[in-house]
Amino acid sequence: MSITTTRTVVRDETVPARASWSAVVRAGEQLEIIDLHGNQAVDCLLYNAADHTDRYSAQATITAQRNIFLGAGSVLLSESGAALMTVTADEVGNHDTVAGACSQESNTLRYGHHTRHQHACVENFLAEGLKWGLGKRDLVSNINWFMNVPVEADGTLGIVDGLSAPGKTITLRAEIDTLVLVSNCPQINNPCNGFDPTPVRMVVTR
Repeated sequence: MSITTTRTVVRDETVPARASWSAVVRAGEQLEIIDLHGNQAVDCLLYNAADHTDRYSAQATITAQRNIFLGAGSVLLSESGAALMTVTADEVGNHDTVAGACSQESNTLRYGHHTRHQHACVENFLAEGLKWGLGKRDLVSNINWFMNVPVEADGTLGIVDGLSAPGKTITLRAEIDTLVLVSNCPQINNPCNGFDPTPVRMVVTR
C-alpha cells in the first residue's frame, strides 16, 4: 500500500463486501481507495459538498480528457465544469466511466428474473445518499474504479476480469470540498468482482 507517512490520516475505514460508504473529502485532502483482495469494482459518485445539484458529470469529464477511461492525471468534472477531484496516483491504469451501476432491474434484464432479489449498487447509493438528503433523482452516471470494461470492435461494452490485484490503489485529491458516495459492488453475475465481492479500504489524509 502507498499511504503517505508525511500526511495526517483523517479517516481509515474498511468497507465490507457489498456495503456502501460516504464522506466529505475537504479541498486538499486525498482519498486512497485500496483494493484489498483484488478484482473488486468500486462504484463511485461525486457531488460538490456545498451544492449537491452540482455533481459529477461523465460527459464533461470524458469530453475534457478525450478518453472514456480514467487514470493518473484525470480531472473529474462536475456538471458546471468545476474540478471536483483529480486522480493523482493510479496503480491499475484503467477505470470505467460508461458501464453504470448495477440495479435490481438491470440484473433481471441481463441475468434473469431469479436475480431480482439480489442487492445492487443503485440500492447502495440510495441508502447512502439518504444520509445526505439525496434521492433517486440525484443519481447520475457513475465511475467504476478498478472495473475493466473494454469497448469491443462492434461498439458493445464487455465486462471482463479486472486488471487490479490485492493491495492495488487509486488516489484522488479533492479540488473542492467533495461528497463521495461509494458502493462496494455486490454484483455476482459477471466477472467485475471475480464473482466474489470482497472488502475495500478507504483512507482520507491531509
